[in-house]
Order: sequence, then structure tokens, then C-alpha cells
Amino acid sequence: MTDADAPRPVLHFTPERNWMNDPNGLVFHRGRYHLYYQCNPEGTIHDHISWGHASSTDLTHWEHHPIAIRDDEAGEIFSGSAVIDHGNTSGFGSADAPALVALYTQASRNPSRQAQSLAYSIDDGMTWTKYAGNPVLDRGTGEFRDPKVFRYDGPAGSYWVMVAVEAVHRQVLLYRSDDLTRWTFLSSFGPERAVDGVWECPDLFPLAVDGDPSDVRWVLIISLSPGGVAGGSGTQYVIGRFDGVTFSADTEATGEAVDWLDFGRDCYAGVTFDGLAREERTMIAWMSNWDYARELPAGDGLLQRGMMTLPRRLSLVRHDGRLRLRQQPVAAPLEDEVAIEAASVDERVTLMERLPEAGRMTLRVDTRDAAGFALHLRCDPAGGDGIVLAYDRQEGHISLDRRAGGDQVHESFPSVEVMPVSGAELLELVIWLDRASIEIFADGGTRVLTDLLPPQRGTALAIEGRGGAVRVERIAVAEAVVPG
Repeated sequence: MTDADAPRPVLHFTPERNWMNDPNGLVFHRGRYHLYYQCNPEGTIHDHISWGHASSTDLTHWEHHPIAIRDDEAGEIFSGSAVIDHGNTSGFGSADAPALVALYTQASRNPSRQAQSLAYSIDDGMTWTKYAGNPVLDRGTGEFRDPKVFRYDGPAGSYWVMVAVEAVHRQVLLYRSDDLTRWTFLSSFGPERAVDGVWECPDLFPLAVDGDPSDVRWVLIISLSPGGVAGGSGTQYVIGRFDGVTFSADTEATGEAVDWLDFGRDCYAGVTFDGLAREERTMIAWMSNWDYARELPAGDGLLQRGMMTLPRRLSLVRHDGRLRLRQQPVAAPLEDEVAIEAASVDERVTLMERLPEAGRMTLRVDTRDAAGFALHLRCDPAGGDGIVLAYDRQEGHISLDRRAGGDQVHESFPSVEVMPVSGAELLELVIWLDRASIEIFADGGTRVLTDLLPPQRGTALAIEGRGGAVRVERIAVAEAVVPG
């Protein structure tokens, strides 16, 4: 099977060909969501890094476009962001036709240097012109990268803010500008919390607590690799306050412990869209892990070529006595649900002979006096574990075991991920399955686990109680409508 012939994910964005990693320049403009992303226009390895481009009107059906910003003799085009310059502060557009302005890391090899450069578009993001004065911000270091830019409007004034990182120093750096080309230093944050890997791809944005516009906090997202909660790449978030100059963590709201955006191995470099209302804050992340991303099977096409997570609407809510970030997926239309009749289950029972290749599963199980239960996904009806999703009531966590078939993908791919959930008799989950991935939303979306999955021979869905009988209150499966 060639890369072009390989089956493609149904629910998740994937490029037409070649290498892909971080999402870049997410922007909503004139009714379209623009997704730029790290890509190699020439092959399936991490090289010649440039910005690919796709757009959508609904975050589900994506139209592929030509390469947006190509690497050149000045360096590769690493991660960054894009904004709509409504006030024409840069002078690249006009008041009636604002330019899109991208800030990205220009990564040169000889000498090794990372600095922030600029490109602009005056045709709604379809073609880009590199600024003649690049780079616009250069600290003279080799690990200064991933600028996320937004418009700040508050007590300190109205201006552009850039959030970037000195990666190996585990520091988030904040700068300000009036015109997107000249930048002055504001402050820094870190190192603190999770610091076992380099920091990358920061994002900083305000959210109303429980939807109350009079109670607004700021969320700082920081990806790091290695050092993630499940091993390798991972993402933490910090809730705090930003006064236009300094971000400070709100320890009363979050404590000193690390808050993880995702407890799986394959949710990294997530950033949010510019151009949306605060209550529509939406994130997309790269669905992979630097532990094995470069070495996933190139002939498969499904894993190696790269996927993005489902887009996720973000909000801040109080859960279990503290503030947490809630993620709610935006996904493809679904066929009618197939509900499985409520029943008491002790020994393993096959609930469905054939799970759809892609779709949503909602789960509601009462453990009663049992220790927990195990759900077998894409297993053989006659036996075999498949992918095992288990709930341990006493420990208060769920686990995802993807070891079956994992060694066929990469030696470091087989793993068991663990995610804490509110320990209780009743467990409710929303699960999104695609041909090679799973995204699990628990505790109302305040706990999320995202993993790539190895190919499975089985197709069935089975469940068993552990340490006693459980009552399946409801399991409903809805197949995704395949985009035409």
C-alpha cells in the first residue's frame, strides 16, 4: 500500500502527503478557519520545515491549499501564530482590508540561531510575503522560539503581545509591540511546575470562570518534551492573571501541582485560534509524541503522515473545589446512535460485533460494589484484549492499554496511560474513535486522554466487571458521517 492509498482518518485533519507536526497560525477570518502547520513539502522526514495550509468553514471538512510559507536560505519556518491586523497597525493592509500577519520562528542552521520573523498576507491568508526587515526579534540564542501573538486591550493600554519561549531555560517571555515589527520586553514566567523537558509552543488567553464575564482568569499553556505526564511529549496549563505586563499564577485557584492538559501520549503543541470570541476559544493540537514521531512507519500513511486532534472548545469551570480547564470536542456529524440495552455484567460480554471505524461512544456504568470494569475496544469476539480501557474505582483512575499490536508500530509505542477521575460508583465517559486514534473525555471534559492506536485485527466491543458485577446504564455508539 502506498502513502497515497493508505486509509485516511475520518474525524481528524491530516495532510495529503509528507511530514506534519505542530499546528501554526490558527486564525478565523471572513468565515473560514485557517490551519497552518509544520510540514516538509519534500518528504516524510522532519526537514525543510515550512508552513502547510488548510481551511474550513466548520472545523470538520478541510480544503487543502498550497504551501503558505516556504523555507529558504535564511532558515526553516518553525512554529508561530497569525493575527488579523484590524487597525492596520503594521501598515501592510488597510482599514477596509486588514492584512493577516504571521510571526514565526526563523531557524537557521549555520550558525544555529532561532529568531522571530514576520510574513503578511493581503489576500485572506492564501499567499504570504516575507517582511524585508526580518528577523523582527532576535535575542542571539539558538532556542528562542514559537511566538504566539494576540491583541491586548486592558488597563495597561492597547497593544500586541507576543508570548515565546527560551526553550532550554524553561522560560516564557512576553514582549509588546504597537506595529508587530518592533518589540520590547515585558516580563518572564518560569521555570516552575513541569520542567523535565524543554518548553515549547506557549499560548496565553483569557476565559470567564463558569461563564461569568465579571470573573476572568488567564490560562497559560506550555508544551514540554520530554517530561510529559505519560512520557515524552506533554502539555501543562497554568491558571493565573495577566495585567498587560506580567503573568502570575493564581495559586489559590490551582495550587502548586501541575495541571495537565491531556493525560495521553499524543496531544502536543496545542494552540488556539485568533479571531474568535472569548466564549468560542478553540484549540487544536498535534496528535503525536517526539518519542516516536520521526520513526512511525512511513509506509502506513495513517500514523506517520501526522494527524491533528479534534478541535476543542475551551472554558474554565469549577470542578471538585478548584478551577479546571474544560475541553469540549468539535467533531464531524454523526449517524443515529445505536444504544445498547442496560444490563448487569460480571463476566466478559460482547456488546457489539463491529464497532464503526470512526465515531463517538457515550458510556455510563454503575460499578455498584465492584472494583471497576474493563472495556475492550476492537477486540476479537472469540477472545483477545484489543485496546483495553479500564476503570479502577478505588484508585480513582481510568487506564488505557494500547500494548496489543503496539510493538508493530515502534519499540517505544506500547504503553498504558493513566488518568485520574472523580472516584465514584458511577462513571460517565465520552469517547471519540478514529481509524488510528482515541480521545477520551471524562469529568465533563476537565480530564482528557488522547492516544494514537496500533492497528487491531478485531472489530468488537466487549465489557467485563472486575471484582463483581457492574450495571451498564447506557452505552451508545454513533458512526461518523464520512466527509464527501
